[in-house]
Amino acid sequence: MPALPSIRRGIHATALVTAVVGLSAVLTGPAHAASGDGRVRALPDGCSGTSPVVCHFDVPPGTYTVSALLGGREAGSTSVSAETRRNMLAETATTAGHPVRRSFTVDVREPEGEPTGPSGSPGLDLRFEGTAPQVSALHVTPARQAPQILLAGDSTVCDQSLWPYTGWGQELPQFLRSDVSVANYADSGESSQSFLDNPVLFDALESRIRRGDLVLIQFAHNDKTTTADVYRANLTAMAKRVIARGGEPVFVTPIVRRRFNSDGTLNSVALHVMTANLPVEMRSVAKELDVPLVDLTAMSKELVEGLGPDGSADLYLTNVNGDNTHTSEYGATRFARLVLDGLTAQGLVPGRLVR
Repeated sequence: MPALPSIRRGIHATALVTAVVGLSAVLTGPAHAASGDGRVRALPDGCSGTSPVVCHFDVPPGTYTVSALLGGREAGSTSVSAETRRNMLAETATTAGHPVRRSFTVDVREPEGEPTGPSGSPGLDLRFEGTAPQVSALHVTPARQAPQILLAGDSTVCDQSLWPYTGWGQELPQFLRSDVSVANYADSGESSQSFLDNPVLFDALESRIRRGDLVLIQFAHNDKTTTADVYRANLTAMAKRVIARGGEPVFVTPIVRRRFNSDGTLNSVALHVMTANLPVEMRSVAKELDVPLVDLTAMSKELVEGLGPDGSADLYLTNVNGDNTHTSEYGATRFARLVLDGLTAQGLVPGRLVR
């Protein structure tokens, strides 16, 4: 597939609007502080609380870049999430009197989490957490032309609303700089067929694609009874529709389930060998269509088998409710990093966009 003028080439044509959405305020602590003249300054408009600091901005659906000044007169340690538990910035330590500026780009839509989930709250929602959260200033600006990474997948990818359930798509944004947005259209319980059939899923994702955008496609967990021919046809249809819009499809083989044989290797259910050997079929379709592929099945297999039955439990919800399919926040973060490693290794995401 020829290279597109996109994330791959690193062209960033975002035109930032000079108007600031919300006010910027300088703080010396996470909630309020005395300024030099002794007066107390409030949080930026739309923000409240201390730990966490919660902010809401009444903006329409779209893509926004947030520039945050973290820290203040006291030492702090702050992480940032947006919308439905999307991890935008890993916990960042700041020393007393030395705030740091961090920026990230957020996809704001309705519903804000899973496309078939509850509506949530309109606008942009941010949470500043961590062991000692401090936010000194905020700027929110439209980023209408920011390159996008769009995600199509199931519950192991989606923006899960209820902790500790976490999809790897929720953890991907923290590894990316503000020059790119992650738009997660993955949805719980979806197969390759149901994702195509429901207009609020693939059709909605397709309508958002601009030339050069990456579209990551991971299905298999709910394709247990899908035949090889149908699975291949569904993947082919998605890839061709993405290409027709000027986007670049990327197949992602599914994360493994945590199901071991007695010898410490993963069994066929863990490796998605059901009615068909789904990872093998996805690899074959990728080669046939000349579509890039991130072999997350192979990478997650190596990780899970390397950790063994005991060490791999923390990647999943095994110790919470015996769930060996869905991932914890820790596991989703590890798998998101594997996905990003696969993208950067192939030049699909330039290293300069990685945080």
